[in-house]
Amino acid sequence: MVWSCRQARRQANVGEMPQFIHLADDKELASIERNGIRADSETWSHRGVFAVPVLPSYTMTHQWLRELKRRGMKTLSAVQFFLPAREPVFVGSYRDREPISTTASGAVGIFRGHTSPLGLQSFIPRKIAAKEIRRIYTPSQVAGWRYFPDAHGKPPFCGCPYCQRGGIKNRKIREAYEDSFSE
Repeated sequence: MVWSCRQARRQANVGEMPQFIHLADDKELASIERNGIRADSETWSHRGVFAVPVLPSYTMTHQWLRELKRRGMKTLSAVQFFLPAREPVFVGSYRDREPISTTASGAVGIFRGHTSPLGLQSFIPRKIAAKEIRRIYTPSQVAGWRYFPDAHGKPPFCGCPYCQRGGIKNRKIREAYEDSFSE
């Protein structure tokens, strides 16, 4: 993922206000409508909010939905908001230790121009105020990936009871792991 700010600006119109989606548990919606999205996630040495730019592809925009549902939330809603084009944000893969620092419009350009944007995420290092929220809706609950992008058809990394604890429908994985020792 080698991108310069100049390439990112060419991909996204800097004059527009980029739209982003934050996925939240339905139980938090009343609080979000009143107070905005709290900057409670701490990563990359900052407190902030995870989000994904609104892209032409519905699947890419809502790619984190299934992975976040693995945490036990029944229904996730999408909170859509606008950011100023020059707002500083971070962009990186979920595996990256060091993300790229860019602008909101640069983040949109990185997502649109990336060969495989699955697993990319944006991080806004501040709270999203309630007045910045434009829309809240419930997307289809089956969009996205689980475990890691392109995981479909690949065995899990580890089937031990510790690694598979608390997962949904993981009994078969644990049983197959235990049976592999008896052979």
